[in-house]
Amino acid sequence: MNKSQLIDTLAGRFDGNKRDAQHALESVLDTITRAVAAGEKVSITGFGAFEKLDRPARMVRNPASGQRVRAKKTSVPKFRAGANLKAVVAGQKKLPKLTVAKAAATKAAPVKAAATKAAPAKAAATKAAKAPAKSPAKRAAVKATTAKKTATKATTTRATKKASPAKKTAKRAVKS
Repeated sequence: MNKSQLIDTLAGRFDGNKRDAQHALESVLDTITRAVAAGEKVSITGFGAFEKLDRPARMVRNPASGQRVRAKKTSVPKFRAGANLKAVVAGQKKLPKLTVAKAAATKAAPVKAAATKAAPAKAAATKAAKAPAKSPAKRAAVKATTAKKTATKATTTRATKKASPAKKTAKRAVKS
């Protein structure tokens, strides 16, 4: 899982709001990074601990030439998994079911189905009016309404273009 996939997954916990999910993730990562860089230990109970590890200067071997080279003193980040994370990964413990993600999925499903059909665009627009401004439901309803208007406009334009030559012919017949 990469960062964008993690944000998509977190968006389910934020009622589909990717912007809030991205902000939350970036805030947590930034806070951990700054604390570890400053030499602090960041412990998240059950998950693990992040800390800065200072490596002293040492002699290393260049694998290409076999020559021994002196490596400078460095600092590297270190993560140690917590007991809960270790137990879940090992299969000794199961994670509890998510209740927030299910609620968000049930809210989005009816609107998504309504948005795919052209006829119930009015119902989707009604649901969108009741939904919060940044919800996926409202976005889907607006897209459905816009698609319906565009389709109606295109149909009207085509009908007018098709009727125009007929009207011209009828007018010519009446004049003669």
